[in-house]
Amino acid sequence: MNLKTQLSKRIGMNQVRQLLLHVGGDEKSIKELYDLIFEEDVTISFQALWVCTHLNEEDNRLLFDKQNQLIDLVMNSTHTGKRRILLNVLCRQPVPEEFRTDFLDFCLERMMSKQELPATQMLCMKLAYEMCRHIPELLQEYRNLIEIMEPDLLSPAVRAVRRNIYKAITKKRGILKQ
Repeated sequence: MNLKTQLSKRIGMNQVRQLLLHVGGDEKSIKELYDLIFEEDVTISFQALWVCTHLNEEDNRLLFDKQNQLIDLVMNSTHTGKRRILLNVLCRQPVPEEFRTDFLDFCLERMMSKQELPATQMLCMKLAYEMCRHIPELLQEYRNLIEIMEPDLLSPAVRAVRRNIYKAITKKRGILKQ
């Protein structure tokens, strides 16, 4: 099966499932799929990313060592849909203990941006929270940022993520004070 040919046309969930069966468990095929993320053809790149968001947990682990490349790609992406799907792939990866501060800044900026898609704002909020949650000083700064977000001006989905993260921070602060 030629992945590039398959990804060059519009695909649906049935085709995604077929592609996942084809690449599943095969490190070489997953690397080929990953390499197609960097394809100049936006359709192929986008479709490859979409398939990557559906990789099972074991196959997704093969992308963990590619995190810096994915972060570079998302920070330089001008295609809003591709940026959203890249953030989705990154959300499925563990946050390293020594995370990239430029990526944290990117996420903080994008979660506050009114020009971003709501899905991008939500994913950036989640990723920023994950980066900040183990460092009390950063968590306090993050909490201050989400407090100043005007709930009435946010989409319902962003408002829900904001509320859930705020609850998690408040709960964590209660545990830390004891």
